[in-house]
Amino acid sequence: MRVYAIGDLQGCDEAFVALLDKINFCANDRLWLLGDLINRGPDSLAVLRRVKGMARQCRIVLGNHDLHFLAAYYGGRKPFPGDTFTDILNAPDVAVLADWLRRQPLLHVDADLGYAMTHAGIPHFWGLQQAQSYAEEVARVLSGRDPQVSYLTFFQQMYGNEPNHWDPSLQGMARLRVITNYLTRLRMVDSAGRMDFDYKGPLAQAPDNLHAWFQLWPQITHMPRLLFGHWASLNGVTGRDDILALDTGYVWGRELTALELISGERTCVAAHEIKSSC
Repeated sequence: MRVYAIGDLQGCDEAFVALLDKINFCANDRLWLLGDLINRGPDSLAVLRRVKGMARQCRIVLGNHDLHFLAAYYGGRKPFPGDTFTDILNAPDVAVLADWLRRQPLLHVDADLGYAMTHAGIPHFWGLQQAQSYAEEVARVLSGRDPQVSYLTFFQQMYGNEPNHWDPSLQGMARLRVITNYLTRLRMVDSAGRMDFDYKGPLAQAPDNLHAWFQLWPQITHMPRLLFGHWASLNGVTGRDDILALDTGYVWGRELTALELISGERTCVAAHEIKSSC
């Protein structure tokens, strides 16, 4: 059995299929998908149906674009002009797809395999057990298991940049929002862990007062290595071997990357190899 982790698909189904073919993905293999399954690319509906059909072989975490679609469907949020998931919203099976998608977690950990994944990252002042606990708080709401906050309320009130830093005394939607933002939107933080949502570029051009979230993490020992996507400008490079970036910007004309978790081998398909590239 091989286990592959793949970065942000973003509705690029043809590239997804090409990458699965290139790694000769088979029935005994397993797949980790790092969120942002949909949006920006041309075939969000095809990707979502394909991944749902592979659910027995897949581990999935939600990304900010996946949550944005769910907010449009459940929370009445209007899609942005550049969104490309209207094919899902208009599909006859949209209710089934949305119900399945909202039940996916924000964080997945496999201690035996030695890896954990989330879409954007984990702030340096949370340990992995804390992150798991906080991610589960959101998962309970999304799956309809929380008696205090419904998933409809969550999607109606999910948007916002405040609070921009963690306080364990936070409650209700403020608490759920900041947990969600850390796990699905995190890139740059200041030394106190306050999130900056504006800068999305390469590290070499980042403002002096900000740090990439992973730069503040101590070297990881005796715990799983961290996998994340979300930040295409990194082009898969963090400068660390314990925190690995897998969004290599296929939807921006670069590559879609699969990492085999046991061997560490990376396999890519480039946008120029695909006839209808994103």
